[in-house]
Amino acid sequence: MDIILLGTGSPLVAPNRAGPSTMVVTGGQERSDSGEESGGQERSDSGEESGGQERSDSGEKSSGQIFLVDCGRGVLMRAAAVGVGATDITALLLTHLHSDHITDLSDVITTRWISTFSPTPLPVIGPPGTKAVVDATLAALAPDISYRIGHHADITEPPRVEVHEYTEGQVWDSAGVRIIAAPSDHRPVEPTLAFRIEEGGASAVLAGDTVPCVTLDDLTRGANILVHTAIRKDIVEHMPAQRIRDILDYHSSVEQAAATAARGGVDTLVLTHYVPPLVPGQEDQWRELAATEFAGRIELGDDLLRIAVN
Repeated sequence: MDIILLGTGSPLVAPNRAGPSTMVVTGGQERSDSGEESGGQERSDSGEESGGQERSDSGEKSSGQIFLVDCGRGVLMRAAAVGVGATDITALLLTHLHSDHITDLSDVITTRWISTFSPTPLPVIGPPGTKAVVDATLAALAPDISYRIGHHADITEPPRVEVHEYTEGQVWDSAGVRIIAAPSDHRPVEPTLAFRIEEGGASAVLAGDTVPCVTLDDLTRGANILVHTAIRKDIVEHMPAQRIRDILDYHSSVEQAAATAARGGVDTLVLTHYVPPLVPGQEDQWRELAATEFAGRIELGDDLLRIAVN
């Protein structure tokens, strides 16, 4: 299993960070169709770097499943950088319906639709409200859909999207991969979800936006990796705009995310969704804050950071 941070940004636009999105690749690592190198740095679960770039000798993708967790701005561009297209996505998992986490939902739906030559439904798994958002997105795309059906003889129907709404429990069980959802706490945004993805002996939890809560602790317990959003409370609490300070109400600070990892007994904490945006050279500051609560391995980095879960 591989974890790839496609987008490590937030609602605050940063030139080098796409919107929140994480890819989980099971059953082997994805390869670029062209065999070209894909950017980004790769690390194994042991913390060792593998040189920063990977090349496919055969140019073929190994079998497996690819899960996209949230779809913030620029997600398909980042996915393309690691050789994954919209048609390769096994399922889209949505932690919640805040705009920064679903900005490119229309792009994922449309690009998958026009890139396939047979009906290929897109499974979308999310909290209640997901179907309403998907329906509204399809309604907004109605002119484009009609143009393409009218222009292309081989496009005879609109995009197929299969929405599955959950508040907790098992949401996926196929080809050796099991996914469990649990409620997180991002109130007043509710309901919201965290996901645990399991394959063989490997497991990763993707927390989404949340403050510490018992349900996330339970979901995290014994996992290999916790991917958690993080806010620098020590910086944000001094910002002059109340609207910015308000985000402290429903996001975990670096220290709180680390404490969740410690309670869960995970091996590795991966921080993402940095607020304010992570500035090169400040990585050690973030790690030191996390290390006050968590003694395990702490990872943070740029878009396309890949971590192998062994």
